[in-house]
Amino acid sequence: MIVSEGSGSAGAAAHDLASQVLDRLRAGGQTVAVAESLTGGLVAAALTDVPGSSAVFRGGVVAYATELKAELLGVDAMMLRRHGAIYPAVAAAMAQGVRARLGATYGVATTGVAGPDSADGQPVGTAHIAVSVADDTVVRTIALAGDRQEIRRLLLGRLREESY
Repeated sequence: MIVSEGSGSAGAAAHDLASQVLDRLRAGGQTVAVAESLTGGLVAAALTDVPGSSAVFRGGVVAYATELKAELLGVDAMMLRRHGAIYPAVAAAMAQGVRARLGATYGVATTGVAGPDSADGQPVGTAHIAVSVADDTVVRTIALAGDRQEIRRLLLGRLREESY
């Protein structure tokens, strides 16, 4: 499945979601930053495909390697050693870390397993999405089915559902 169909590099549905999210943030005088592992920059791409996104999008960190989650985002290294990168609390820490380090109102993080092999004892399709604001962080754990590209695309779709 091709991710870059329609408007922008992340697809038409992602572009629509990004536009809606950015409009809401702009109206509230708020900002967002993203920390991505599973999605490898797709969330940032969807946001920056929207004209005027620089008014609310602070930036993003693609921390694909486990040690970078600790080094760049402040995820506890012991937690990473104990549980691996595919863990709800890791997603929460990624969202909190990117929000704090990039000075954003909201931090959004994705981590999971796109395949083809399992990772950190988690099956292919396991994904964690976290959103952090001030002293509140919410994590959703979902199971997705499909090949590598499909799982990443479906996760973008789930972000759309979760944003409403």
